[in-house]
Amino acid sequence: MSPRTPTGAAVLQTAVTEAIAEAVLAELAEHGYARLSMEAVAKRAGVGKSALYRRWPSKQEMATSVISEATAAQAPPTADTGSLRDDLRETVNALMAWLAHPLFSRILPDLVAEMARTPELGGVVDAVVCGPRRELAATMFRRAVERGELRADVDLEIALDLFAAAIYWRLTVRAAQAEPGYVDELVDTILRGIGP
Repeated sequence: MSPRTPTGAAVLQTAVTEAIAEAVLAELAEHGYARLSMEAVAKRAGVGKSALYRRWPSKQEMATSVISEATAAQAPPTADTGSLRDDLRETVNALMAWLAHPLFSRILPDLVAEMARTPELGGVVDAVVCGPRRELAATMFRRAVERGELRADVDLEIALDLFAAAIYWRLTVRAAQAEPGYVDELVDTILRGIGP
């Protein structure tokens, strides 16, 4: 007799995983993290709940995994133009595009609010969303130190906060537009603050 394909271990189908991921993002954007449920995601994706549980053991792991992958897919490679000013400008523009994304512009503020209510979520979001983006920007600043554009003792934490906080505050908190010239003025202001 020829061996039969085992039925115990299900093969995760890419198309199903993609449909689930799209459903998770849509549910987060429409209803927020607190009201996100495995049932609603399964219904929107057109799958049974078991398809979700084969991939993630909990709502939190499902949400953070999907957000992490979607964020990574949108993250551009670290800008390396040979100039800190140009690298910073490209990085700021990429951050603005991410924060203005039709889904993430609605998901991120909700996650920030939920992190205050659910501290363990904060650690996960920082590890899978914020941390990787901060590390990309830190690489940009370290290269600038190596090129002599920044002091060796520059405070990376403050440098990273300066541009990210300004963009988040303007686009997300104030819901204001970044008019022409805003990015250049922001970059010049940051460089005056942290430059040699």
